[in-house]
Amino acid sequence: MTTSTIDRKDVYTRVTERIIADLEQGIRPWLKPWNAGNTEGRITRPLHHNGTPYQGINILLILGETIAKGYAANTWMTYKQAETIGAQVRKGEHGSLVVYADRITKTEAGDNGVAIEREIPFMKAYTVFNVEQIDGLPARYQPNPETKGEPLQLIENTERFFAATGATFRHGGGRAYYAPAADIIQLPAPEAFKDAESYAATKAHELTHWTKHPSRLERDFGRQRFGDEGYAREELVAELGAAFLCADLGITPAPREDHAAYIGHWLKVLQNDKRAIFHAAAHAQRALDYLHRLQAAEVERMAA
Repeated sequence: MTTSTIDRKDVYTRVTERIIADLEQGIRPWLKPWNAGNTEGRITRPLHHNGTPYQGINILLILGETIAKGYAANTWMTYKQAETIGAQVRKGEHGSLVVYADRITKTEAGDNGVAIEREIPFMKAYTVFNVEQIDGLPARYQPNPETKGEPLQLIENTERFFAATGATFRHGGGRAYYAPAADIIQLPAPEAFKDAESYAATKAHELTHWTKHPSRLERDFGRQRFGDEGYAREELVAELGAAFLCADLGITPAPREDHAAYIGHWLKVLQNDKRAIFHAAAHAQRALDYLHRLQAAEVERMAA
């Protein structure tokens, strides 16, 4: 199956409408897999055929397909990639949409006859299949979920990740929030959460907010007051960033009830701007990449 270029607006519309449909039912599609019964082991980010993780908006698209179709495996590939390794997509199987965005450089003649280069953004949509839809794959592609381990070990790993960021976490009170002026993350005491994973997931959400500080990623959507569009956009980025980070850390939390009220704000943003979910996913990916870079820097510091 060949990759085809399709209208960019059509991609934005198709993806956004699918996410809006879930939100209108009170479902956050980026969190659905964490409550799925079809996965015995830890949730991880969906993977390309070569083992590299999907990024940005494609995480949402693939996770949505994973839960909707009940796949246990998290590896995906194109029809041609399957053929290359001697496998075959089963007849009658339907693929899933993913997108690829990039820029091409075009050389044009300027008004004075001097050649100038102009970057032109483009987007392609292509189809991938879960490995459970493909026959004849090598054993390494077969789903082999591991039994969920004891949460205490997971807590140790996630707490080490959080500590390596250098963020300041304080505990007390009944609210979780990031305070930009003081540059601190405030959380209720751990025992106030129903389980250790919910505590870690809340930390991941607030840590994504923490990346917006001017000294870090300098992310600003023009928030003026609680509940306005700028506020909703930042909350959506934090929600997606936390979901992405939870996938990387193997955290499987239940959805936070206090975020249910945000769904109406998100719906308004997405209905008014078909590119909003793409932009939010891109910002969330940048936040995730930034947090992972901090881990690498801490490893280098400890080794010095």
